Amino acid sequence: MTLIAGRYRLLDALAEGAAGIVWRARDEALGRDVAVKEVHAPPGTPPGAEPALYARVEREARAAEAISDPGVAEVYDVAVERGRPWIVMELVRGLTLAETLEADGPLPDREAARVALGVLAALRAARAAGVPYRELGPDRVLLANDGRVVVTGVATGASAPGGGPDAPPPGPEEDAGSLAALLGGMVADPRSGPLAPVVAGLADRDADVRSGAVRELERVAGTGERARGEAVAEGRAPGRGPGRPEDREHEGPGGVRGARTEGRAVSEGRRGPRRGAVVAAGVVGLLVILAVLVWQAVRDGDPGAGPGGGGASSTAPAVPGAAGTGAEVGGPAATSRS
Repeated sequence: MTLIAGRYRLLDALAEGAAGIVWRARDEALGRDVAVKEVHAPPGTPPGAEPALYARVEREARAAEAISDPGVAEVYDVAVERGRPWIVMELVRGLTLAETLEADGPLPDREAARVALGVLAALRAARAAGVPYRELGPDRVLLANDGRVVVTGVATGASAPGGGPDAPPPGPEEDAGSLAALLGGMVADPRSGPLAPVVAGLADRDADVRSGAVRELERVAGTGERARGEAVAEGRAPGRGPGRPEDREHEGPGGVRGARTEGRAVSEGRRGPRRGAVVAAGVVGLLVILAVLVWQAVRDGDPGAGPGGGGASSTAPAVPGAAGTGAEVGGPAATSRS
């Protein structure tokens, strides 16, 4: 129940690593739960290098306060206690990518592309704020309950293995290489599957090849100009693609709803001739009945025509007394004659 900066009360540890401990804490001034990163120098850091390391972390954390990208946990405050920085951040609830992969296995290609693009946006936002990211991995990517892809650990003391406080920050090429490794670990077949060219392209040293890989990533995820053009050409809403069933439900031709509409049209097309045939058969049947009735009326008026009461082929009730009709008509008709 330690109180940091006179307002952040530590409640319980959420995660612990070489660079420190992340606590769930209560901001007593604003009455909300927050995450507080207690920064530690990684093992192997020379004692004399610790002050420079803490100074760098504090500087980057304060710079990270300016990041407003939804893919980066918002930094609220930076406090210095016991000679070390304590970074107060947004508390994001969800599962890490590592936990998700362990529980459910590889992600579908479209979801993997969406996650990768979210991570890429976070890396770019951090770099624009002067806080290049270090040690990207599935345990540092949070799939939030609200649907966001959030990169954790931005400006919280994460540093490359063996990198001292003066180590050069990773550049865009290193960011893309880390993203390639992350994406490769998300899909079932990173070497020959649909996203294999993207994984290889992100790891390429040529900037144009990496840009092409990002465009392909946007196409697979259902975003970007190319995906929107294909969606319009296929009659789908931009941003939709052949992904999950709930996504296909809203597609046009070729999708689930399109197939249902087409099937319904075919069914109705068949129903028209069948209904016409039924009507025609009814008319023919009616004419036959009328013909029989006319024939019967003429036959009843002929003295030489067979048995009375309509004969065997009459559709009218049998006349009492006609031979052979008592058992068919019923007991009362037979007894009335006797």
